Amino acid sequence: MEILMNLLRNARIPKTKIAEKLGVTETAIRKRIEKLEEQRILLRYRAILDFKKAGLFVSFTGLDVEPEHIWKIINILKELEEVSALYLTSGDHTIIAEIISDSFEKLNEIHDRISKLNGVKRVCPSIVLEVVK
Repeated sequence: MEILMNLLRNARIPKTKIAEKLGVTETAIRKRIEKLEEQRILLRYRAILDFKKAGLFVSFTGLDVEPEHIWKIINILKELEEVSALYLTSGDHTIIAEIISDSFEKLNEIHDRISKLNGVKRVCPSIVLEVVK
């Protein structure tokens, strides 16, 4: 768990630094990370951007989807290059999609396309104004 927490805080942290913190060898850390990747616990590494400075527009978009269409919608969304992350959730929405675009107009177009998918009942975008952490 400590390896994962270190990678969550900084995906570029050197393996040697994690090894020092945990009192093990760099080889042990490398093997544990490889195992986490093989088990698909560690899915990918991401950069956290200041979207505003990068000139990008981002939304965390809640989708209310009819239960029988959930996996069909997820598979469609997985294919959209603007969708950077998808979460199947409980609570207010069935799916949360992180959507990144280079213009506000394109972001709106993506939301509109998603709203027209068979099985999507409601699209609730929350536009990111600023990344604070």
